[in-house]
Amino acid sequence: MATVEMIEYEKASPEVREVYDDIMATRNIDWVNNFWKVLAVQPELLRRTWNGVKEVMAPGAIDALTKEMLYVAVSVGNACKYCINSHTAAARKKGMSEAMLAELMAVVAMANQTNALANGFQIHLDDAFQNGGQTPE
Repeated sequence: MATVEMIEYEKASPEVREVYDDIMATRNIDWVNNFWKVLAVQPELLRRTWNGVKEVMAPGAIDALTKEMLYVAVSVGNACKYCINSHTAAARKKGMSEAMLAELMAVVAMANQTNALANGFQIHLDDAFQNGGQTPE
């Protein structure tokens, strides 16, 4: 249960309805999910967060499916059940198969394990990996 009352479309202010309408139009859906209904208790937070998501998830150098899968991976790392489920659904709509999801979870699990080992052993970073493998100019 949310810690605040969700703002349903029918009870939303004109400012909130404007964002809701944009969410539905952008996603080509006829409903607003609970995440946005909770953020609507603070209309500026709703608008700012929606604009950020819309900008980051828009077409760019990374394709839409990969962006959704990255969102799932980070959500797993942050243990956000809501985001795991909503972005898994979005990734499936964009073509993610069960095999892709299973492989993604294997990568997430392996990254978590090797991250913990590297941090636990306090392994010194190799010179070749400095600056992400790029030679400083």
